Amino acid sequence: MKKKNFFLAHKQFTFFLILALLIILGAIFAPVVTGGADPLKGSLTEALEAPSRAHIFGTDKMGRDIFTRVIYGARASLSATFGVVALIFLVGTAAGVTAGYFGGWVDGVIMRIADMMLAFPGLVLALAVAGIMGAGSRNAIIAIVLVNWTKYARLSRSLVLKIRDRDYVSAAIVTGSKTKHMLFSYMLPNALPTLIITATTDIGGMMLELAALSFLGFGTRPPAPEWGYMLNEGRACMQSAPWMMIFPGLAIFLVVTVFNMLGDSVRDILDPKEA
Repeated sequence: MKKKNFFLAHKQFTFFLILALLIILGAIFAPVVTGGADPLKGSLTEALEAPSRAHIFGTDKMGRDIFTRVIYGARASLSATFGVVALIFLVGTAAGVTAGYFGGWVDGVIMRIADMMLAFPGLVLALAVAGIMGAGSRNAIIAIVLVNWTKYARLSRSLVLKIRDRDYVSAAIVTGSKTKHMLFSYMLPNALPTLIITATTDIGGMMLELAALSFLGFGTRPPAPEWGYMLNEGRACMQSAPWMMIFPGLAIFLVVTVFNMLGDSVRDILDPKEA
């Protein structure tokens, strides 16, 4: 029997993967999409113009084209989000696997630090950390990583604990397998599928957290285009120029929805319970 094509067999995954790739390509090739327009260049004579053929998303209070800023804003939002997810994944997984495999005081120290971080509301703690370090996209990323690594640490630790005492692991230890071999040949491969699912589904949530920090003034510094900051800019003109908030808000909504649905599709494919 002929094996069915992977992408045809998982149509939902394929659909949202294509949308996600289009979003990423749009951000990478922003100069092409916007026709070479400058997202920082404005004209006060064109300030707060409603959507028209010349400016399909309208202009902001500085006369800058909102469509151009939304497209370029995808670069800042996506790169920061992917950076956050990658760092959380690496830090949390390394801490959790180490705690689960070695146990004892190593496990105690790492998990108590994680418990301390979990004792505070996530966004409030991120705001506090970002406030201490100052505004900036790098500091916003660091703040969110410091707050969210605990989920991956606890998850990877629990996965390692499930397999650490299995017979084939004990046999490998008895035969003289080194710690490095045990970690990279047994612990990580068994934990990675679940962690990848979690990372994929977290992309949307991390984007919202970064946008929230920028909206509150702790993220990307002006005048750089970033969706959360653009929402903050449009707040003062919400009644007279609602398009300043509508289009950045729609961009966040659509991108978060696409990546959340992509994450659900990846979970359906990789979840061993569905196999």
